[in-house]
Amino acid sequence: MLRRHNGSKLRNGVYPMENDESLPGLKPNRRQFLLTAGSAVAAGVMTACAPAHADTVPAQTAAADASAPSVEGAVPITLRINGEDHSLRVDARTTLLDCLRETLALTGTKKGCDHGQCGACTVHVNGRRVLSCLNLAVMHDGEEITTIEGLGTPEAMHPMQEAFYTHDAYQCGYCTSSQIMSAVALLKEPCGPDDAAVKELMSGNICRCGAYANIVAAIQHVRKRA
Repeated sequence: MLRRHNGSKLRNGVYPMENDESLPGLKPNRRQFLLTAGSAVAAGVMTACAPAHADTVPAQTAAADASAPSVEGAVPITLRINGEDHSLRVDARTTLLDCLRETLALTGTKKGCDHGQCGACTVHVNGRRVLSCLNLAVMHDGEEITTIEGLGTPEAMHPMQEAFYTHDAYQCGYCTSSQIMSAVALLKEPCGPDDAAVKELMSGNICRCGAYANIVAAIQHVRKRA
């Protein structure tokens, strides 16, 4: 049987807690040992970490302040959206689309390709349809902007909104707001009477669900009653 340097026998791989000859008069047991050792370790850790934590907090705060959006260089503009003036300070690089969605929370205008190819971001500026992802917000300071939120309400829908509903001219709905905005603008644009002319003027608005036949039917319904 193995023995420790002080003569204690090894039993089942564990030395029993007996009197330590180097510490006469001290009779520690397992509970006392764990409590004493644990307290000492905890105190050491707290002492070592406190200064580091105190130094880290200001650094973290400074980093957060540095990453916070800065208004330095922002451009003051006033956008008249859906009949209401909005005085803003925006980065000169902010697109009209991002300004509408991120700054003003008008999320009816959708972000699709963000390259002017799908038409999901269509809004009206001074009565004409534009792709808001390709226009900077600062370009439209003082101009009249209309989004789908300003076109009608559930209680008083625009005739084009009613026609889209009646003709089931939507499926997933993601492109519906832009299709309606383009369709409303089309009513004021030179357009032939047949479906082919409507398709040509609506070709900039993509519907990945393929609801084109019903979209054209809805537009023609409104045109015939205009």
